[in-house]
Amino acid sequence: MTQIKRALLLGAGGKLGTMFRAAWENAPPPGFELVSIFRDPVTPEGGVRWQPGDGPLQVGPVHAVIALWGVTPGQRADLSDNGILAIEAQTLAHQLNAERVLHCSSAAIYKPSLHPLSEDIPGDPQNDYGRAKLEMEHAVADWYAAHPYGPKPCLMRIGNVAGADSLFATMRASPHVTLDRFADGQGPRRSYIAPQDFLHALVGLLRCPLDDAPFLVNMSAPKATSMQAIAEAAGCDIAWKEASENANALVELDTTRLQKIAPLPMSSADPDRLLETWRSRAETQ
Repeated sequence: MTQIKRALLLGAGGKLGTMFRAAWENAPPPGFELVSIFRDPVTPEGGVRWQPGDGPLQVGPVHAVIALWGVTPGQRADLSDNGILAIEAQTLAHQLNAERVLHCSSAAIYKPSLHPLSEDIPGDPQNDYGRAKLEMEHAVADWYAAHPYGPKPCLMRIGNVAGADSLFATMRASPHVTLDRFADGQGPRRSYIAPQDFLHALVGLLRCPLDDAPFLVNMSAPKATSMQAIAEAAGCDIAWKEASENANALVELDTTRLQKIAPLPMSSADPDRLLETWRSRAETQ
């Protein structure tokens, strides 16, 4: 009989954590059990309330820690807290004898280019959020260098998660969307990933033999998606404005490394695929 592996989810009440839990509940990965950790005083049934400083977390054996907590732009918090939370996740995983920790980094650590961005490109963030995430990556690398016996970290450089980015927030609020138009007459293209495909990719990282688990991995569909195509597929009206010289026409992640671990089809970048979960949530609200 296969032993069930328990994964501890930090940040279960956040935007990405909530979407991840919904995807997990809709299609539970065989062989795994999810233990959701909330920092909010009120937790959903089955969840566990805990935050750093609360003392030992009593949850039993844990195979891996999924650290989806963090600080994003616009929140009333210090972006440098991303590094603090990452080290908290490593320390907690060490205390629980977990073998690995999956961390949320971001495509924002890269300088946008007209070519796909691979994990081998040195980080060159262009905004405070990207700089905070790169500092977080360095802090995790330093921690692991000082604790070579683990747990082993994996830094997931995540693209736009469908339903969690600014375009979807705009579409949720209004049927009218304004997009940048670039010199070629086109709008922005971004690397997206649907929540259900994010789950698939993350479970692939959980299943991956520890020796083969990457320290850095880009997380997105295998090709970029036009934001115009997403808005049109959602039935939105589009207004155009000329792109400023600081705007980026393309942010595309090279997913060669991810494709060897948890392959996603090219169709995972299709607008209808990216809208699938967003539409189903809208229908139930």
